[in-house]
Amino acid sequence: MSEQVSAIGRLRQWGAVWSTKALDMVLPPLCMGCGDLVTTHGGVCAACWRGLTFIEPPVCPVMGTPLEPGVPAGTLSAAAIAAPPPFARLRGACDYDATARRLVTALKYNDRLETATMMAQLMVRASADCIDNSDVVMPVPLHWRRLISRRFNQSAELSRAISKQTGLPHLATVLKRSRATKQQVGLKASERALNVTGAFTVPEHLRHEIAGRRVLLVDDVFTTGATVTAAARALKRFGADEVNIAVFARVLDEF
Repeated sequence: MSEQVSAIGRLRQWGAVWSTKALDMVLPPLCMGCGDLVTTHGGVCAACWRGLTFIEPPVCPVMGTPLEPGVPAGTLSAAAIAAPPPFARLRGACDYDATARRLVTALKYNDRLETATMMAQLMVRASADCIDNSDVVMPVPLHWRRLISRRFNQSAELSRAISKQTGLPHLATVLKRSRATKQQVGLKASERALNVTGAFTVPEHLRHEIAGRRVLLVDDVFTTGATVTAAARALKRFGADEVNIAVFARVLDEF
């Protein structure tokens, strides 16, 4: 009997291997950044990997912006001092440069959902202290009209992947966007902040999910911070004890 079970197991393994090879022949794995052939689906080529500018310590303990080497531990950035945010800490994996922008575009607009796994791995690496200080993870939500037109929420794909990689419970539908907002692209910082003011809520019947808990809020890109700031304020207003932010890429030249 054990030999039969072992034989069946080997057949399943061979079947999986040949199924993967057949899939690769029909849909060859392509770099998420430039479209060149790579060895595995959902990866990037060596050139695109070198094109990513990773954010490395030392960073501001609150805003996660890079600091000059050798600064004392705990040194805050000017932005964190001038306007303390409603979230405890924010971390980004890389600068929002040309390569990072292509990866975000592949996920967000080109339906390359397999990109989310690799992006989430980089976010987990960069956001270890956020993850250690969080009880649950959730995405920045889309308004239901935009979700219908786009068919999926890229931030939810990232938060789902982070949940799988870290074991944090995934609360995909607790935070809601209560009103439709304009696209943030092209708006000035003040316009972005006004655009999302009061745009987020947590329905009363779901508030127990975050009451007294530390939330890891996930988004794809941090530009001025207007969206995650408004979302963090809503989460704390409706019972969250603390909010941490994890993003894949962030604009650094504004900080």
